[in-house]
Amino acid sequence: MRRWLVACLALLAACAAPMEGEPDPAAVGDPTTEAPAEWTGTIRHVPDDYPTIQAAVDGADPGDLVLIGPGVYREEVQVSVPGITLRGTDRNEVMIDGEFVRANGIRVFADGVAVENLTVRNATENGVFWTGVRGYRGSYLTSIDNQVYGIYAFDSGDGLIEHSYASGSADAGFYIGQCDPCQAVITDVVAEWNGLGYSGTNSSGGIYLVDSVWRYNVAGIVPNTLDTELLPPFHDVTIAGNLVHDNGNAEAPSFTSEWAGFGNGIIIAGGNDSLVFRNRVVNHPANGIAITPNLSQNFWMSSGNTVSENVVEGSGRADIALAGPASSGNCFADNEVSFTLPVGLEVFQSCSGFRLPSLFELAGSTEQLGRIAESELGWKETITPEMVPKPGPLENMPPDAAVRPAVDVFAAARPDLDAIGVPDLPDDLPVHQTRGVNVFGVLFASAAGVFFGLYAYLLPFVLYAAWVGIALWDLARRDDLGKGQVIAWMAVILLVPFVGVIAYHLFSSSPIPRWQRLTYVLGGLAAYLAFVGLGAVIGGIV
Repeated sequence: MRRWLVACLALLAACAAPMEGEPDPAAVGDPTTEAPAEWTGTIRHVPDDYPTIQAAVDGADPGDLVLIGPGVYREEVQVSVPGITLRGTDRNEVMIDGEFVRANGIRVFADGVAVENLTVRNATENGVFWTGVRGYRGSYLTSIDNQVYGIYAFDSGDGLIEHSYASGSADAGFYIGQCDPCQAVITDVVAEWNGLGYSGTNSSGGIYLVDSVWRYNVAGIVPNTLDTELLPPFHDVTIAGNLVHDNGNAEAPSFTSEWAGFGNGIIIAGGNDSLVFRNRVVNHPANGIAITPNLSQNFWMSSGNTVSENVVEGSGRADIALAGPASSGNCFADNEVSFTLPVGLEVFQSCSGFRLPSLFELAGSTEQLGRIAESELGWKETITPEMVPKPGPLENMPPDAAVRPAVDVFAAARPDLDAIGVPDLPDDLPVHQTRGVNVFGVLFASAAGVFFGLYAYLLPFVLYAAWVGIALWDLARRDDLGKGQVIAWMAVILLVPFVGVIAYHLFSSSPIPRWQRLTYVLGGLAAYLAFVGLGAVIGGIV
């Protein structure tokens, strides 16, 4: 199943729907059993004591350690024993291989389960997947070519994902979904060559994405609100201290919805009261950081978000963008940027001073409609897992690392924001992106993007200019109105955008035949909606 992330009037889709995540009742242990806080001291060795990981898990007691030796394990592990730890002896040599026939590498239904120091690859859905649990930890994990999500927690809280790597997932390398409060931390991870580095639908309350690297994905970090999951809208997500660079990778796998967010570093889509703080965001063909509304079954505005103290450069469109319609209540302060859309964001939407009641841009959203259509028309190359680069050896967990069930992990993992700084620019990371060729903010990046984006963006303004011109010409030749009436109508037409001129044409006693006025006003609106609808149909949104 896919999730449609649709930003603004033009229906920007930016990320796809999680799996239902409902466990097989036959596979779930006693739900009344609590996860122990301490290791029992018992080790279940694979393959010395048990031939498979599943056999060791089934034979374990709460609080045991399942220690997995080197090898390729062709199985889907289902964990229903609370408080156990699954740990590989060598992250680069312990492989759980789905062979593109099994849905998940490891699927956890029990509280307090830690998964550590191993690689999961080639699942048709997810690499490591916690669902409906309280307490989880993923440490020193490698996810490669798991086709939907890499490392994934759904309807779960009190979590930590750390020192991990994810690539080759068409949806997201790292994902936290449908929880409030989630109370989860993702730190010291690398996500590359995915549709999205991070996605989080309706995931709220104490989420921290910190001190990590998000690079070479179609889009970087994309928390979002959708009606396809419970608990909308998302709120209280902190994105801090991250290096986000070179997202806009056309050679990474992606679904249509991920492709729509192409070239953006960080997107806050339909969320509230979140913080984007002290990140370095570099080399994005579209926007470095963007705040957008999100249209699903309902229209979710982004409000109360703060973007501050970030360093953003090398953006093809804008370093920071506030998209509309109707985004409100957001503020921008102390960012190092060269260009924003709309111009003057930190002046007119400041965090401590003047703030206009409404200020946003539309072009970035409409341009995305073209990308959706482009993908659905088959103009985008299909990327398969074998086409994605594979990582070299990755850091192992320290051999003396303590064995700890994943109980009360958030309290210890919650970061100190005051201690987080903007990451340094690596010596081997030049700032190379320059502002792309664009018209009124619509990038000339693809044929479909230009066609749908430019027309969807410009057509309302063309119609508006025509309506205003006709109205003023009509007023200038009318002798049935007094001077005061003429001035009043001119004020309405010129000072109340769109609504004023439409009201004049529909409700004034103009000598222009009413059928003509209805034709060019309502007909123009119908033509525009038909155009946008065509793009949405082609894009598979409706």
